[in-house]
Amino acid sequence: MAADATAETLGPLLDVLAQSLDVQEVFARISTVARQSVPHDCLLFGLVTEDGERYRVVAVSENEARAALLEQSFAPPSPGLAQEDFAIFRNLRSIAGKTQGLEGLVRTASSGADEPFKWHPGPPWVAMGYPSWLRLTVRLRGDVLGFLNFLSREPDSYTQADVPAARRIADLVALAFAHERLAEEARRRAEAQERAVQLEGRVARLTAELDAAEGHQAIGTSRTWREVLTQAAKVAPAETTVLLTGESGTGKEVVAHLIHRGSRRAEGPFVALNCAALPEALLESELFGYEKGAFTGAVSARAGRLEQAAGGTLFLDEVGEMSPAVQAKFLRVLQEREFQRLGGTRTLKADVRVIAATNRDLKAAMTQGTFREDLYYRLHVFAIHLPPLRERQEDILPLLEHFLNQLGPVVTGRPAAGISPEAREQFLAYAWPGNVRELRNAVERALILCEGGLLNPEHLPWHAESARSAPPPSPAAAPPIVGDFPAHGVDLEAMERTLVERALKQAGQNKSKAARLLGLTRTKLYTRMQRFGLGE
Repeated sequence: MAADATAETLGPLLDVLAQSLDVQEVFARISTVARQSVPHDCLLFGLVTEDGERYRVVAVSENEARAALLEQSFAPPSPGLAQEDFAIFRNLRSIAGKTQGLEGLVRTASSGADEPFKWHPGPPWVAMGYPSWLRLTVRLRGDVLGFLNFLSREPDSYTQADVPAARRIADLVALAFAHERLAEEARRRAEAQERAVQLEGRVARLTAELDAAEGHQAIGTSRTWREVLTQAAKVAPAETTVLLTGESGTGKEVVAHLIHRGSRRAEGPFVALNCAALPEALLESELFGYEKGAFTGAVSARAGRLEQAAGGTLFLDEVGEMSPAVQAKFLRVLQEREFQRLGGTRTLKADVRVIAATNRDLKAAMTQGTFREDLYYRLHVFAIHLPPLRERQEDILPLLEHFLNQLGPVVTGRPAAGISPEAREQFLAYAWPGNVRELRNAVERALILCEGGLLNPEHLPWHAESARSAPPPSPAAAPPIVGDFPAHGVDLEAMERTLVERALKQAGQNKSKAARLLGLTRTKLYTRMQRFGLGE
């Protein structure tokens, strides 16, 4: 009879669960349908906590019990367990996995000599008038998820005969919860994807605004460069201090402008100060300003960069070159948001967002005692590292085209006729120790030399040095032939293939380096790689 009742219950129960993926939302209806198989006054579902020590109630079918039990967390030693069993019950996942009794614990809060609560007060629902309960372990893909409890106001309501029907209901709850988790994961993935799309759109908008308003362009499609722009777009709306690190010429000021454009201070000024370009005394006066008579030559008061940047952004380039005295004063600006002009007594408010940049290793400078540790951590709230150009090689050609189009009309009065494949190969093969700044300068010099015509290798900076030293892409001298050819001849094709393989291995599969070792252009190297079946 119980089996028939359970079968009649499963269909309606599946219909209820199909109405919503939220178990909590349909839990009262689950309880109503489940009563046909396992009579109860209240149904309770709890999830085991991450530490496996307790379980937290997440769904209760009855209103009066819900207020008292929902979100409560407790360790549920079951009445009737021996004292030694209670000692191992502290890890619910372990005991639920190893003790068959937990598959269907039938308990009643009774009195007398055999009272099961002589060493434990029992679950909280006992005091609420539910003296009998049947507890089922709920598993998901073999792992213990939690417990489903059937509670009754009548003593001795349950026997082991009720366990099979209750087990089927518990399994359906586990299945519903699995679907709920999958739906939640899908929702989170969709939200993350939507945020990524919005962020990408924001990066595109900021770079376009930056170019239109200030003439700075964040050129590049490499993964590392896009990560830099994404981080900049994320931190831009905050008032957080940002530290930009990387080699000289990698575009730190461009990124600082992008952060400013994306901030709430975009309508305010962007004021830049290069700390390496000024001696200590002059840097201090430029940064903080001075009052009339503060030093010889101070014939009138002058606002410093901090005041000039009020309501906007102060960009401190090469902040690692600050002297210890200026570091101490600037630390107060970051801590207290106030400062004084040189020679002044009036305290002024520093209403600025600070973006600092350095090409130095500030951690090493701290170790050497040349940079204050407390200032470092004030600046290092949100750090963005800009990769050197040699690590974003796919951006070289887009940057090259950009500088040709940008500088051609300025330098020669007309766009350049173009760039030869050989010159292109040499741009790609060069290591660019000066990064984007060096690339721009090389293009400008080449445009002057080619006079608006086709840009060739002889127009590149290293060509002028070839008389004094070999240019970067020059081939190694061919080794002399030793001895006579063997009587059976040589396999020139096999020798060439071996040389290409050795060059690629020595260059760590870097095509530009391998081409340079072989004295070839990258195009010619690719032709040989295809011929020999060496892949791309």
